[in-house]
Amino acid sequence: MIKLKNISFKYSNDSASYALKDVSISIAAGEWVAIIGHNGSGKSTAAKIIDGLIEAEEGNVIIDGDVMTHENVWELRKKIGMVFQNPDNQFVGSTVEDDVAFGLENQGIPREEMLVRVASALQRVGMQDFKKKEPARLSGGQKQRVAIAGVVALAPKVIILDEATSMLDPKGRKEVVQIVREIKAERDLTVISITHDIDEAALADKIIVMKEGKILTSGTPAEIFVQGESLISLGLDIPLTEKIKRELQKAGLPVPAGYLTEEEMVDFLWQFSLNK
Repeated sequence: MIKLKNISFKYSNDSASYALKDVSISIAAGEWVAIIGHNGSGKSTAAKIIDGLIEAEEGNVIIDGDVMTHENVWELRKKIGMVFQNPDNQFVGSTVEDDVAFGLENQGIPREEMLVRVASALQRVGMQDFKKKEPARLSGGQKQRVAIAGVVALAPKVIILDEATSMLDPKGRKEVVQIVREIKAERDLTVISITHDIDEAALADKIIVMKEGKILTSGTPAEIFVQGESLISLGLDIPLTEKIKRELQKAGLPVPAGYLTEEEMVDFLWQFSLNK
């Protein structure tokens, strides 16, 4: 679905520092990919290049088989929906339903179809009862649900979450991620999650770790999180299950060497307590 081929980009022509340097990424249709790294690693820059918001100095961006050019960038961007860190920066409508309809109006969707799509999108994210409310009066989690509804209404093939949960409390973060997971499953969406939240990244099919504008490593969550010390040395966190495993190892308990999900960790602890 998405390929970045040897992408290089810097924000200032006078700068010697590249935000991205010779970066290549391949993301399959229907895949959930999390891109992690400390601030300034280039992960959000990569997302903006994929969405055509900024143009690479070198390399090619390929979306669904088409190389992105000046001529087709607007058409390719219809295949991609982006949810940003602060939903307030995305709101333009005076009511929730007006805001969700905004993108559809820009694409010239007929009114009757637009009304159906708006109602369906709000129903999908559980915000149908707030359609007449002002977005500014919603909670952080509710605002992000509306932002997602605006993207869902456009029926893209790809959704990019650019730190979309970073301003939410744990409950709101979990709810938003769950909604995206359900929509992904229903529509076989490709999801790209730019995140600092390791627990969110752990839900992905693949994780890409970036540092100073380059890809440091990539792999499944299991392959990435067993590199606990390496991640910590990069200033990144590790999942709760890895932290528990490290403490159990320090206590001399026979913990499995591989990465454990939360469910697998619960099963291990349960079996250990039964056999003790």
